[in-house]
Amino acid sequence: MPENNKKRWYLWSVLNNRCPRCRKGRIFKSQEPYKLKTNVDMHENCPVCGQPTEIEVGFYYGTGYVSYALSVAFLVSTFVAWKVLIGMTFSIDDNRIFYWMGTAFVLLLVCQPLIMRLSRTMWLSWFVKYDPDWKEHPIKTPERIIPEQMNNW
Repeated sequence: MPENNKKRWYLWSVLNNRCPRCRKGRIFKSQEPYKLKTNVDMHENCPVCGQPTEIEVGFYYGTGYVSYALSVAFLVSTFVAWKVLIGMTFSIDDNRIFYWMGTAFVLLLVCQPLIMRLSRTMWLSWFVKYDPDWKEHPIKTPERIIPEQMNNW
């Protein structure tokens, strides 16, 4: 199957931090999520299709909600896994819940750079539609961009 006709899946593109419009271009400048100084530095436009990554001023403030939901889902899944694998009872004599809390919060702290990137990619993908024929369709100019207000916080 030729590369041009290959169907790009939504989940693959989100997990690999790809542009939601073409699902080919990388959104982030650095591919290393644990370089904390450049962790969330994004291209202004997709390197492949030219889709702007910031649709309006302050667009990524909403990613805090997505990051929170992903963190809660992570904690719930670790709790269920701990309960199934280790077992816990809620009594005064059982300290295993505190071991889970310590382990889960350390793991959450380690995964936080990945969660931050994933939340930005998901947030952008909810507002930019996939276009398999992106080469034939021009990019719609974002209507709420004021260049003077960019990076003004």
